[in-house]
Amino acid sequence: MLNVLLNWYRRRFSDPNAVTLFWLLVGGFAVIYFYGDILAPVLAALVIAYLLEWFVQRLIKIGLGRSSATTLVLLVFIGLMLLIGFGILPAVFRQGMTLVKTGPVMLANGTEYLKKLPQHYPDFFDASLVDSITAVIQDRLVNNSGVLVSFSFTSLMNIAVVLVYMVLVPLLIFFMLKDKEHLLLMMKRFLPNNRELANRVWLEMNDQITNYIRGKVIHILAVSAANYVVFAFMGINYALLLGISVGCSVLIPYIGAVAVTIPVTVVALFQWGLSSDFAYLMLAYAIVQTLDANILTPLLFSETMNLHPIAIILAVLVFGGLWGFWGVFFAIPLATLVKAVVNSWPGSTRTEASIGSY
Repeated sequence: MLNVLLNWYRRRFSDPNAVTLFWLLVGGFAVIYFYGDILAPVLAALVIAYLLEWFVQRLIKIGLGRSSATTLVLLVFIGLMLLIGFGILPAVFRQGMTLVKTGPVMLANGTEYLKKLPQHYPDFFDASLVDSITAVIQDRLVNNSGVLVSFSFTSLMNIAVVLVYMVLVPLLIFFMLKDKEHLLLMMKRFLPNNRELANRVWLEMNDQITNYIRGKVIHILAVSAANYVVFAFMGINYALLLGISVGCSVLIPYIGAVAVTIPVTVVALFQWGLSSDFAYLMLAYAIVQTLDANILTPLLFSETMNLHPIAIILAVLVFGGLWGFWGVFFAIPLATLVKAVVNSWPGSTRTEASIGSY
């Protein structure tokens, strides 16, 4: 057994470039795992810098200097964020508070409906089971009400942190974009010389991460806008809140679409009941979801379509459990990184015939 392990180690780690890549990956994962909370503004700034780099490059091509292009792009970005912050978010917050206030009424109507089911369908529903379900729902509501109160106080305590981030993150973005080449050269000075394999993986992942972040932002905006238009046209309550919720659900592949369908269905049922309006809304919602899954998502993320759905779900669960929001956001690029490392690792290549034999 020991000889087998030693042979495997020599075969996989005989190349110094592979050892360098291994320790770089271990070090990077360890830093983010143990210091992720401290580095949160740096990670947020890095993501936004990746997003804005495309616009900076376009302005440089038309003759602007990098400093001027960075300043212009960052000012436009801050203006858009202020527009969203003062124009859209207050309306979303108001709709969210209204929905929270009407939650107990919706729950009461739902429990009353459940209690009537054994009377109308005695062969399918047991009265004691329905009573148990309603008791559990009411108990969870009482517990969650306390959680909401504590969450509101916690949110007030975090306002100072948000204000600091509002100043710190734009500064980080500006210097990441303005001094990009200098920062990359400075980082290379601390890397080992045997980094050919690491450079190859980095070049492959750099383009994919850039395309992924830009595509994900476009995806969220497009899905939010499309669902808001459908909800507003159909006249459902909380159209803006639900539309943005559906858009943000694309951050979690497969799972998010299922989870966000529940509040959409509950709000529609509470507003219309089992009527034709409810059926039309759910049909329109299903059409939008189908167009997103079959047209928009493959168009924006064609490079990630080679990942199996099970691999994507596992990546969301594993990396989300390790790093929370950022793990979920970067689940697909991280899964792609694992795949790229496995494919590039010495001794891991397979012929097409051997792959096809599985």
